[in-house]
Amino acid sequence: MGMYCGIDWAEGHHDVALVDDDGVVRANRRINTEAEGFSDLLAMLAEHVDDPTEVAVARYRERYRQAGGKSDAVDALVLANILRTDRHAHRALPTISEHALAVRALARQHQEAIWARQLTVNRLRSVLLEFYPGALQAFPNLTHQAALTILKAAPTPGDGQKLTRRRIVALLRRSGRGDRVGLAETIQAALRIPQLRQPACVEVALGHTLVGLVEIVLTMQASIAQLESELAVEFHAHPMAAILKSAPGLGPVLAARVLAEIGDDPTRFTTADGLRAFAGTAPITRASGRTRIVSARRIRNKRLANALHWWAFSAITKSAGARGHYDRRRAAGDSHNAALRNLANKLLGRMWWCLANGCLWDEMAAWPLLESERERVAA
Repeated sequence: MGMYCGIDWAEGHHDVALVDDDGVVRANRRINTEAEGFSDLLAMLAEHVDDPTEVAVARYRERYRQAGGKSDAVDALVLANILRTDRHAHRALPTISEHALAVRALARQHQEAIWARQLTVNRLRSVLLEFYPGALQAFPNLTHQAALTILKAAPTPGDGQKLTRRRIVALLRRSGRGDRVGLAETIQAALRIPQLRQPACVEVALGHTLVGLVEIVLTMQASIAQLESELAVEFHAHPMAAILKSAPGLGPVLAARVLAEIGDDPTRFTTADGLRAFAGTAPITRASGRTRIVSARRIRNKRLANALHWWAFSAITKSAGARGHYDRRRAAGDSHNAALRNLANKLLGRMWWCLANGCLWDEMAAWPLLESERERVAA
């Protein structure tokens, strides 16, 4: 059986790995840079082969071009040879059902639509800051239907100051908001606050811009609602939906996003750690020489990481066990985001088990400390 030796060369030490024809790691050792280290290397090789000189050692990066030149054709050749020699180190693409692919298409387009709407809302806010700041005091959230309806009806500061309470109430009812006690008066007062004004012709021009942006946002709102409706139908029909929805804090949209990114291939993630690494919730260790750093994982599925962040955020208000875990991480010194990431890591590990075993979420199994605490209080 052939043996292949890889050496990570450094100034103070070398890390050595010995692999056989099947890709099995036979030895992994750190040696020093002195003659003693070289003797240790030969001794390690002698433990696994009759003749250490037969062990192949190569510099793969310079295998094709010593001068460091680059071309797409050579890159393609290198990739083909990497697969030829190291196929065992690469995973095949998962086999995802057409149903799950449909959920993915809808979930991703729904998320893209929300991101696109936010960009337009940011433009709308910028225009309001330029000539209509009172509107921002009246409507802190520019995605609300009531805000968009009133802004479309009164697109300039002059129009806003002319709005009567009766007219505002009618617009609120048209938007489906209704006249909450004091709401119309609050909006009217905010729109009538003295403010710096642009010349009349400039206000008219910016008012046309505002109406155009409002109509774009309204169209986007309708598109997002339609996508969300279709996503709910497609997701609820999937066999994994019941398990995903059984977890506290994981509503239909977030659950659909999780399914969209992990897929429904049961062989894709054989361990919870593999899924955690894919999502980026598991920390990563970077060790070189005497330096060892444990930090957040940057290479990850960002869509899945985003969904898990909001799942953890929601779970702390829906699950006593999740809240307790979050509080313990905060007490240990974690920042808010770090505590949420750690909580997401725990939630995802438990969800992997539920999916692998076809079981619904069980709070007592997910948070055994919660049951112990309840028994202690009861005693």
